[in-house]
Amino acid sequence: MGNYRGAETPASFGDVVAEFKALLEGCAVFDMSWQAKLIFSGRDRVRWLNGMITNNVRDMALGHGVYSFILTPQGHNQGDLVAYNRGDYLLAATDREQAPKIAAVLQRYIIMDDVEIEDISDKLGAIGVAGPKASEVLSKAGIDVAQLQARQVMDTVWRETGISVARNTHPQMDGYEIWLASEQAERVWDALTSAGATPVGSDALEMYRIARGVPRYGVDLRERDLAQETGQEHALSFTKGCYIGQEIVERVRARGNVHRTFVGFEVQGEPPPPGTKIRAGDKDVGEITSAAPVPFPAGGRTLALGYLRREVATAGATVQVGEQSATVKTLPFAI
Repeated sequence: MGNYRGAETPASFGDVVAEFKALLEGCAVFDMSWQAKLIFSGRDRVRWLNGMITNNVRDMALGHGVYSFILTPQGHNQGDLVAYNRGDYLLAATDREQAPKIAAVLQRYIIMDDVEIEDISDKLGAIGVAGPKASEVLSKAGIDVAQLQARQVMDTVWRETGISVARNTHPQMDGYEIWLASEQAERVWDALTSAGATPVGSDALEMYRIARGVPRYGVDLRERDLAQETGQEHALSFTKGCYIGQEIVERVRARGNVHRTFVGFEVQGEPPPPGTKIRAGDKDVGEITSAAPVPFPAGGRTLALGYLRREVATAGATVQVGEQSATVKTLPFAI
């Protein structure tokens, strides 16, 4: 067990290599008790939240979601979330370690608006399912996701139990989340493992996240990072109108680029710790934000994520990471 994203979850089920392989080649099931969920209700909820976050909530179809940042007026990142249109309310999914801050930040902006925020994290649990055989295993367990599109959530009944199934919103990471009453989690977990899913802990999930080049808030996404520096363009809408921090986002867009960008590195040797400086020639040109030894079937590799000045962020370029040599890679990494 270990603390992951603000919750106590399994770090491993005993074989991290096999767990990572399930994510790459099979079907993995994992505990998502680290996921927090906030409910936004009230007649002004859509207009109000649309003005709080970077993506378009106003035009979001029923049963669909969007990934988004919450910015300061100066354009710095205060958190990330996925907002879903659930009809009578909006639901935001984020990490437990972020949820109190996000709720407090957003609460300050409710002035004369008819909006209420409720944290239902302890009422609504979540199980994750990922890997190329995920839909096949879900079907075998009695959960049909054949028609479920990316960024969509559906409600269904499984063995007389109401559940919701959401498909991932990140373009580099496909998978499913099953939302359910916490007391039903063991039943669903057992059904998935009986159908062929491999239990996976947070150690393998971190390896997979890094291999797919997906940044994590508080690790790769920090308050000092501007939205466009993170490379997560799918978190931004340039057509929806005003929101907090929009002026900075538009200014960066008008300028045409940023000074640094989020990229991957293949490092020779041990994983460098977060904050390790990157040098090209005799200049500091970036820093590492996360790294891990990744046990690919063809052989282990040390992969890292971080920020690099745009003028040296060319795939194939060699840089110095601390005392180690590294090669700049496009994301996601080739497997």
